[in-house]
Amino acid sequence: MTAHSTTGRIRLRRTLDGWAESWNRIGRQTKFYGYTIKGIGTAFVYYRVEIVRLVAQMGLGAGALAVIGGTIAIVGFLTLSTGALVAVQGYNQFSSIGVEALTGFASAFFNVRLIAPLTAGVGMAATIGAGATAQLGAMRINEEIDALEVIGIRTIGYLASARVVAGVIVVIPLYCVAVLMSFLAARVGTTFIYGQSTGVYDHYFRTFLNPVDLIWSFLQAVAMALVIMLVHTYYGFTASGGPAGVGEAVGRAVRTSLIVAALVTVMISLAVYGQSGNFNLSG
Repeated sequence: MTAHSTTGRIRLRRTLDGWAESWNRIGRQTKFYGYTIKGIGTAFVYYRVEIVRLVAQMGLGAGALAVIGGTIAIVGFLTLSTGALVAVQGYNQFSSIGVEALTGFASAFFNVRLIAPLTAGVGMAATIGAGATAQLGAMRINEEIDALEVIGIRTIGYLASARVVAGVIVVIPLYCVAVLMSFLAARVGTTFIYGQSTGVYDHYFRTFLNPVDLIWSFLQAVAMALVIMLVHTYYGFTASGGPAGVGEAVGRAVRTSLIVAALVTVMISLAVYGQSGNFNLSG
């Protein structure tokens, strides 16, 4: 009986310690995010050259990645594929009930509100975000971050805040390419492959394309870029355990950033479209 009670107390203590560690981890992350956002001003004042270098590296790539155009080209191909799926699924589903002319509506509605932002977020997390985590993790295990702190460099502003700013800047042309490629893929797939009249497609596309939705979609992409870069810089900045630890940090960062990006999409969509939907079928 005594041994059983002792085992129960040990299990309870381990459970409580696990909960406490989880809350402490959340607190450490929140503290790091606060310092990183606070250091954005420092990055603009003291590390402008580093921001420009990071923007070029993130947008166009470095080394072999620069041959294909970097992240912008990758996201463009991703949204080209997802936009083509709108043409395939939209045309087939609408044609089954005799309203295939509304495929242009599907492109204007779903690409702007869901497909382009989410695809851009996934592409950004898998390329820019993962690269930032790997870079910072390698610097951490090689003690380069400690060396920068010794010589008086504000490491959070120089390494984390600068990457957050660069990611938000890069997402502007990146998202423009994503939206244009998704529109292009849906239009070409519907008119060229399925043979729908371009006049019919353009009529419904322009009728249901709301410029306000495009603005909200762009702000959604910026919000996703902000949280994705915050998550990836944290995991890279706190990586440990050698090269294997860096790889583990990259995996955890990608997993966490994808979940957070989905949550941002849900929250902004509910806030903007949850009450009325900002959608009118007439006209």
